[in-house]
Amino acid sequence: MKALENEEVFTRLADLPDWSYKDHKLYCQYTFKNFVEAFGFMAKVALEAEKLNHHPEWENVYNKVTIQLTTHDAGPAITELDFKLAHAISNHFKQG
Repeated sequence: MKALENEEVFTRLADLPDWSYKDHKLYCQYTFKNFVEAFGFMAKVALEAEKLNHHPEWENVYNKVTIQLTTHDAGPAITELDFKLAHAISNHFKQG
């Protein structure tokens, strides 16, 4: 998988307002009403990640889910796969 240049990463982040870029990773944090909603969201994302065979680095503390995406095989660096998963994650968050 080809690493994206920083300029392309920042350009594409315009379509993902919940996400930022730091330390060669796409980063976001979502807050839910409670732990059950946060965990349900993670279950949905896990299914999507498995389909893409691209798994997030994430953490859940009560109602917060923090997610970091990077492609370790590319550097680590950001690739098209990271953006595919980021878009899928954002869509699941919007759907609730």
